[in-house]
Amino acid sequence: MVNRRGLIAALWVAGIVVSSYAQQPKYPRPPVASVPSGPQPGASKSDPSLSKPDPSSEGEGQVPTFRSDVKLVNVFVSVQDPNGAPVATLKQQDFRIFEDGVPQKIAVFSRESELPLSIVVAIDTSLSTKKDLKLELESARKFAHAILRPVDSMALYQFCEKVYQLVPFTSDLARIDNGINRVQHGSATALYDAIYLGSHALARRDGRKVMVVITDGGDTMSQVNYQEALRSAQVSEAIVYSIIVVPIEESAGRDIGGEHALVQMSTDTGGKYYYASGLSALDRAFRQISDELRTQYLLAYYPSPRSTSNDFRRIEVKISDAFPGAGELRPRHRAGYYTSKDE
Repeated sequence: MVNRRGLIAALWVAGIVVSSYAQQPKYPRPPVASVPSGPQPGASKSDPSLSKPDPSSEGEGQVPTFRSDVKLVNVFVSVQDPNGAPVATLKQQDFRIFEDGVPQKIAVFSRESELPLSIVVAIDTSLSTKKDLKLELESARKFAHAILRPVDSMALYQFCEKVYQLVPFTSDLARIDNGINRVQHGSATALYDAIYLGSHALARRDGRKVMVVITDGGDTMSQVNYQEALRSAQVSEAIVYSIIVVPIEESAGRDIGGEHALVQMSTDTGGKYYYASGLSALDRAFRQISDELRTQYLLAYYPSPRSTSNDFRRIEVKISDAFPGAGELRPRHRAGYYTSKDE
C-alpha cells in the first residue's frame, strides 16, 4: 500500500495545492494551501510558492480537548427523537457504550455546546453544479454567520479539478465572506481529494471537528479513492455532513453511486446527509446541522485490554433502557476508530 506521506506528496505534485494566502511558513509545505486572490483553475501545477498558512491564522480561542497519549477514545454523539429533533437532556447514566461488543466504562461525559468547533466547508464548483452554485454560497454564508462564535473557527475550500483552500481556519466572518465572494467555477470534480485533505487539516485541530461537503455527489478525478478518504476522516475524528444537491429529480442523469458513497461516509463518521434541490432546502439543511452541533454529547472511555490485533475497533452507543422512551431515541456517532494513524 502506498505510504500516506508519499500519497500526500503525490497530491501536491499533481497540483491539488495552490499558492499561499499568507507569508512563507516556518515548517514544511502541506498538501493544500491558500490562494491570494481567488482560485486559478488553470494555474500551473508547479507553482514554487506553495506553502502553509502561518500558525497564527489557524483560528482563535482554541482550548485543549480530551485527546491524550493514554488512548482515551472520544465519541461525539447526536441523539434524535422519532421526529428527528435533537434531544439535549440526557445524562451520563442514560448512555451505554461498547467496543467490538464489549461494554466500556465512560470516563468523560460532557454536553458539547461549549466545546470549540473547527469546521471545514468544502464546496463543489465543477460544471455540474454551476446552476445552483450561487444558492449554495448564499446558504453557506448564512451558516457561517449563524454557527460561529469567537471560540470557533471555519476554513473554506472549493474543489473542482483541484482542491483550493480559500480561507484558512478563522473566526473572522469578514474573511469568510471574502472567501465566499472569490469562489470560481471549475470543470471536473476531485471530491474524495477534498475530503482527504480537509480531514488532514482537521486532524491538527483541537475540540470538535466537522466537515460540511456541498456537492452533487460525483467524483471524476480524485487521486485518492473512497476508502482512503473515509479512513482519513475517521482517523482525524471528523464528523462529515453531506449536502447533496439534486437539481435533477429523476435518477437518470444523476450520480447515484456517488450519492450513496456520501451517505455511507456521513453515517460512518457520525454525521448526516441531506438532499437539497433549492434555496429553502439548503437553508434547512444548514440550520439542522447548526442545531445538531449545539446539542451533541461527548462520551470518552479508556478501552479495556483486548487480545485482538484488529486495526479497526467498532463502536456502538445505546440509550439505557431505564430512560423513558429509550427505544424511540436514535443515537448517531462514528462507526469506530483505527488503532494506527495515517502518516
